[in-house]
Amino acid sequence: MSGTSTTGTTATTTGSPATGAAPAWRRVSAQTAFETRAILRNGEQLLVTMVLPLLLLVVLVRTSVIELDTGGLSRVDFVTPGVLALACVSTAFTSQAIATAFDRRNGVLRLLATTPLGRGGLLAGKVLGVLAVEAVQAVVIGAVALAMGWQPAAGGILPALGVGLLGTAAFTALALLVAGTLRAEGVLAVANLVLVLLVVGGGLLVPPDQLPGALAHLATVLPSGALGEAMRGALQGTGVPWAAVLVLTGWTAVLAWAGARFFRWQ
Repeated sequence: MSGTSTTGTTATTTGSPATGAAPAWRRVSAQTAFETRAILRNGEQLLVTMVLPLLLLVVLVRTSVIELDTGGLSRVDFVTPGVLALACVSTAFTSQAIATAFDRRNGVLRLLATTPLGRGGLLAGKVLGVLAVEAVQAVVIGAVALAMGWQPAAGGILPALGVGLLGTAAFTALALLVAGTLRAEGVLAVANLVLVLLVVGGGLLVPPDQLPGALAHLATVLPSGALGEAMRGALQGTGVPWAAVLVLTGWTAVLAWAGARFFRWQ
């Protein structure tokens, strides 16, 4: 009996690390990988995050159906920063809002929040998953743009990364606010509608001052217009406008507060 007891105790002792929760970084890494795969394997989300930006890039560069005042730049140099800004919004906002809303409706968020991953780990995995997808977008869109003759300002690459991170924070916060307060079906409609409106009149693809009427003024204070202007300033070599950075920072703070205040897990 004593031999059996000793063996059982030893097995329990040596096996205890395997039965405990994994380190926090491993839990978050696993959730990040899951979130990334979920976006890249979903046909509808892949259409929004990858196909749409690439299609707009090729159409705006290779055709003259839409007249653009490029200010002396080539069409590809003028268009590419805006397309990268659009890619950021499509993943951080549209894709994330829809995915989170349906996870919330199906009880996935509530379930995961009670696991060792916890709410903080779940949110961290979502944010890192967005960044991973954006990295894939940047590589693919950048490669296509370079093949079409894009010549980004070398000194603007790092500022553009910083702008992208700030834009990601703002639009992920907006995604969580929308996903955590509306019904999933409503989020599906709102997220896609907002993306279309921002593409058409939000200052993403073209500078706000080229938009008609009141849209020119409105776009300058929207996070989309600020992101587009900052990305263009960085990659076109004219410098990141501080006003755009301040607008993005302000929106990030407000949306993060609102998301934390009003988000419902079920």
